Amino acid sequence: MKKTLLLVLAFVSMAGMAFANGEADSASGASGHDGKMGGVLVFGRSGDSVSLDPGRETDGESFYATHQIFDTLVEFQTGTTEVVPALATSWDVSEDGLTYTFHLREGVKFHDGTPFNADAVVFSLDRQLSENHPYYDYGPWKYWTNYMGMSDIVESITATDDMTVVFQLQKVEAPFIANLAMDFAGIVSPTAFKADPEGFASNPVGTGPFKFVSWTKDSDIVLDRNEDYWEPVYLDRVILKVIPDATARGLALIKGEVDLIDFPAAEDLEKLGADPEIQLIQQAGLNVGYLALNNDKKPYDDKRVRQAMNYAIDRSEIIEAVYGSAGQEAVNPIPPIMWGYNEDIEPYPYDPAKAKELLAAAGYADGFKTEIWAMPVSRPYNPDARKIAEIMQAQLAKVNIEVEIISYEWGTYLDKTDTGEHQAAMLGWTGDNGDPDNFLWLLLSAPAAEPPAGNIAFWRNDEFTALCKEAKETADHERRVELYLQAQEIFFEEAPWVTIAHSVVTVPARNTVKDFKISPTGTRVFKQVWLEK
Repeated sequence: MKKTLLLVLAFVSMAGMAFANGEADSASGASGHDGKMGGVLVFGRSGDSVSLDPGRETDGESFYATHQIFDTLVEFQTGTTEVVPALATSWDVSEDGLTYTFHLREGVKFHDGTPFNADAVVFSLDRQLSENHPYYDYGPWKYWTNYMGMSDIVESITATDDMTVVFQLQKVEAPFIANLAMDFAGIVSPTAFKADPEGFASNPVGTGPFKFVSWTKDSDIVLDRNEDYWEPVYLDRVILKVIPDATARGLALIKGEVDLIDFPAAEDLEKLGADPEIQLIQQAGLNVGYLALNNDKKPYDDKRVRQAMNYAIDRSEIIEAVYGSAGQEAVNPIPPIMWGYNEDIEPYPYDPAKAKELLAAAGYADGFKTEIWAMPVSRPYNPDARKIAEIMQAQLAKVNIEVEIISYEWGTYLDKTDTGEHQAAMLGWTGDNGDPDNFLWLLLSAPAAEPPAGNIAFWRNDEFTALCKEAKETADHERRVELYLQAQEIFFEEAPWVTIAHSVVTVPARNTVKDFKISPTGTRVFKQVWLEK
């Protein structure tokens, strides 16, 4: 990734672009509240949220909103994956690593005025854990159950007094604390949820820095500052505005109709960076974009066909056309900036002749017909899935693979890939907690292939799963690295995905936006942001 970043910075320097790392210019405003209070920030994004219950959803567009509305027991220090206190001010871990005791923050209230306490924590998380919970059936709780396997980790959650919660684990889980910083572990108002369990996902109530005001589907979500928040919040209001087209988002930023945007088109970066009123905030992305090959459907049940797909697709052409200088060819299913990355694995070269040889050996000498599903929204790991699908379509035609491109509305796309309706589908991931487990187990283990699946390749390799399971359940960091290196070798040989790219994340913003930091986990954090008047 270092090489990519240098290229990006060189390009930016030549274009005369202004960069910020999220910390620069904070001295231009006074300390504390002085000079920072007030204002409405409009964030232009590519798609709408699916719902606003953090326990139910898995997509970044939903978490963009829920992250502002709900707090978690612990959180990531803004701009990093360092875990710091949030609704819990401290925690203790037993010597055997199976008991976690959280001491809660006093005086916090939900947006509906009800008090935050240990019972609220138990309610919020036990509804995802316990099948006997009266509101368990309002799931599915995809992250908790299918993606993170928390029901196989947590034995019980108990309120021992009004401000103390104890988690009893079934087994040691190295990333457990980091898991609780993820959005699915957001604490909801029990009073609000019980009052309208069906409607809570569109009228959410949490303790977060911003309170829900309104949601106009496919248009905007409006959030107002929580005046009672436990740390300073500067903005009066945040508006999450849907602008599906990347170039249209850029033009809205130039015109001052929005204050910052997501996922600019690669071809627009020079124009945006040349504007003296715009800064380009960048950070290497903790992400991967891929084409998942559904192992439950022919012809992708044959490893030779999956390998042939990898040889037949020229990633360099895709990166040049879609990512520009802000993309790097993906080899492994985790990004190269993450610990445990296997640097010894060489990428599949672009080799149509080798692809044809493998197809013939698998009984497809004359090729075959297939579908490639393309996401309808821009994501940090895939800024233009339709364009990538069209490039793949042309490349695969050279080895007699005929491709039909299919897409659906974003929520429908996720639901259908969760249940494996696709033959091959593009998706990707931005890490939630800075741990390889969040990629390898969540996206590729055998348990994650159970619908609603995180493993949409529906690849079930016992050896790979066993390695990742052992890595999850040991606190020995060196041993975990060794296990993850081996797991990546199996992934490469079995080829359940065509890995595409890792991206440098760029957030263009007006110069008036101060103290915005890109989160490695892909969410957008606005509670520390202020607008220069």
